[in-house]
Amino acid sequence: MQDAKQSVLTLEDQKRLALTGVSSVDSFSENAILLTVNGKRVQIAGAKLKVLSFSEGSGNFTASGEVSMIKYGASRALSLKKLFR
Repeated sequence: MQDAKQSVLTLEDQKRLALTGVSSVDSFSENAILLTVNGKRVQIAGAKLKVLSFSEGSGNFTASGEVSMIKYGASRALSLKKLFR
């Protein structure tokens, strides 16, 4: 059995987000940020999103903007290949 690492998500007034346990920032734009946290995908959606900091060593991540959705453990059922067929 694999040990699960703890991650903590903090969202202040839907404007500032902090997340621990982040292993990678997979992509980001003003409207969406995709992260990998403990082997699972985390999708953050909103407007005027900015990555403020990310430390690969500690796994600490911060962002700001107008956060409208956070989806943890998003499945990869919709692949990019299907979008571009």
